[in-house]
Amino acid sequence: MRAEAFNGSTHVAIPSDSDFLKALLFELRLTDDQSFVEHRDTCTRIDHSSVRSVRVEGGDLWPVVAFQKSGLIYACLPLVEETLEPRPPLLTISGLSQGLALLFGILDYISPSRKNEAEMTAKIGQLRNLLIQACPLGTPLNTNISSLNSSFDDIQVTPTDEKQPVWRSNTYKGKPQVNVSITEKVKCMQYDKRDVVDMWQVYGVVNCKCDIEGAAPNVTLTLNLPTNGSPLQDILVHHCVTSVDPAMLMSSSVDPLDDSVYSGPYKFPFVPPSDAFNLCYYTSQVPVPPILGCYQLIEEGSQLKLTVNLKLHESIKNSFEYCEARIPFFNRGPIAHLEYKISYGQLDLSREKSLLVWVIGQKFPKSSEVSLTGTVTFGAAGEEHPTDYVCTGNTAYVKMYFRIPDFTLTGCYVDQHSVQIFAPGKPKITASRELISSDYYIWNSEASAPIMYKSLYY
Repeated sequence: MRAEAFNGSTHVAIPSDSDFLKALLFELRLTDDQSFVEHRDTCTRIDHSSVRSVRVEGGDLWPVVAFQKSGLIYACLPLVEETLEPRPPLLTISGLSQGLALLFGILDYISPSRKNEAEMTAKIGQLRNLLIQACPLGTPLNTNISSLNSSFDDIQVTPTDEKQPVWRSNTYKGKPQVNVSITEKVKCMQYDKRDVVDMWQVYGVVNCKCDIEGAAPNVTLTLNLPTNGSPLQDILVHHCVTSVDPAMLMSSSVDPLDDSVYSGPYKFPFVPPSDAFNLCYYTSQVPVPPILGCYQLIEEGSQLKLTVNLKLHESIKNSFEYCEARIPFFNRGPIAHLEYKISYGQLDLSREKSLLVWVIGQKFPKSSEVSLTGTVTFGAAGEEHPTDYVCTGNTAYVKMYFRIPDFTLTGCYVDQHSVQIFAPGKPKITASRELISSDYYIWNSEASAPIMYKSLYY
């Protein structure tokens, strides 16, 4: 009813669950029918975000937030509190950040069980009860799904204190303390080719846990950047944030013509939920990827000759919790013979004999460069050996795995002295940060490789 009132004549009715699922799978190209559909597959339409338009019987349903993760599809339809024609800018739709926060809450709830089918099935079965608590009448009030109780018997009643927000389900007693962690993940596709542009981008999340007395304590947290830091873009904030500088929300990586830059400080006043929550999400386009790589794989008779060169950029902190390069071989038999030479670290062969693991360790050498050369011979292929429909022929990649504690690629940090808490007692403030690799690929420059477009996905 609210959507009809806000959208007026542009409103599109929501179809049945089965019809919506069918339309969404079609939009995501997950149906058996792979024929070309102009409104979906034209080259003038490249998906830059997780916001989609789904064609249903009554028209185009928009904005549908949908993304895939670990074999599951997470989707929701945020409320747009205005007419849909012309379509308003995404950054002006408050329901988008609420919808994304809710989906990420569901993702965090389900993800730990994705390898246990029985446990995942049970959790999915509990989702309806949890969503009734999280979204009474369709409005997200608590997106931390893991903190809710799946049984109706223990649902807490609405707080009697008029000042206490509904997302604060209990009142903490004790010394005030605030824990803040910044996690940045860097995604990268490197090709080492003149005619193909390398792609990389940072995706960050700020997680908070505030143990503070009072029904509605006010907290202000500020994110800062050094003078040479990379500005934060595409900022999405938790619904507990009470106000925000509009300039923070205007910087976007989706629109290539958008040149708006806001370099901070990024101030977030909020009334915190009782449990840990993600205060905000952001992206950033940093000048260079942390590790530059070159991978060459050439077939010489019955052997494959490989060369891998890696270089740590001078601006990156040379202190890893772990750093390794994994070199898989698909659509081939087991590795029967391996000869190699490495300048640093150690090389391991997986038990299945289809994967080389180059363990670089916790530091690069003083030169910041490492190299691996070798030749590989394979035995007869069997059903148990890995296959991949992309990595055919010599199309192959090296995938990097690393974590750098106490470091962010953007330079983003929390000044503990800038955290303001309007509550009695001297608070204990702890802050941490980390950089983690995520989908960090270095493709064989001697063969074709899939091209990646930048997308807004956290």
